[in-house]
Amino acid sequence: MRPDVIDSNPASPVGDRSRLTAAPGHLTPRLDAPARLEVEDVTVGYNGRPALQALTFQIPHGAQVAVVGPNGAGKSSLFKALVGLLPLRSGRILIHGQPLGMHQDCVAYVPQREAVDWRFPVTVADVVMMGRYGRQGWLRRPTAADRAAVTHALETMNILALASRAIGELSGGQQQRVFLARALAQEPHILLMDEPFTGVDLTTQESTLALLERLRAQQVTVLISTHDLALAASRFEYVLLLNQRLIAYGPPARVFTTARLAEAFGGQVLMLPEGVAVVDHCCPEDEPAAHALTPAAGLRPSAVSSPVAPAADRRHDRDPQ
Repeated sequence: MRPDVIDSNPASPVGDRSRLTAAPGHLTPRLDAPARLEVEDVTVGYNGRPALQALTFQIPHGAQVAVVGPNGAGKSSLFKALVGLLPLRSGRILIHGQPLGMHQDCVAYVPQREAVDWRFPVTVADVVMMGRYGRQGWLRRPTAADRAAVTHALETMNILALASRAIGELSGGQQQRVFLARALAQEPHILLMDEPFTGVDLTTQESTLALLERLRAQQVTVLISTHDLALAASRFEYVLLLNQRLIAYGPPARVFTTARLAEAFGGQVLMLPEGVAVVDHCCPEDEPAAHALTPAAGLRPSAVSSPVAPAADRRHDRDPQ
């Protein structure tokens, strides 16, 4: 089935080089600006089983995109493919028109907290300095510029006072902010965040949202996977709706329709008199999260290249393996 890529020019064929624009009122790059990230007919999988099939879309320069879909839809697989952790079975990924891997340290990746082994004996400052390794190399001593970038990242995430603390001693929200600081120290063009709002405290949520506004002003391209449909609708210019293939991509108001949500979430979509509710088991199975969509109100309620490496995924909603 042809994926639904929503464009202000509906006649544009999927996968061509035309520039995506949003509905009136959305912040968008100029039509002649180069696409910052292009995914062309990409298929990836695990142990012979596809996780994403024939994915094609373009992310404009400086855009902020919410990646949404049910458990097992391939959101984490997409991010791993974008940083080279998951090999492509077919297709290609272009950054600034060049193949993946040609741009040193261009993409920063903040994985899910559950995918990281927090027992590794390093301090907060050590972890954030790892964001500079792509620039300085593993065996070179940090420069004054490296140390300044780390300090600035720690200050931005309001964790400078934790710099000498062991990473394993921190709360979940503090650990999340450390990894965000590491990504900032990398000074990326593209930032990928895998469920940064799941299981963190209010302070971390607010810090992350404030960071998104700063990155928007700096024209850093951001992709965030989330189960929070209300957040996706209210805070992001574009939504990428997945379920092992591209269901729809475009402004939230045009992606979050009853038909497209039903296609993506299947039996998890409940038809209610006041609108549509999506029940998504992002939380423990006995505590499902429900998000409502009403006609009037809309929705309501670097690759990990360091010693702090991804551990075995312990979530019940992990990618197919």
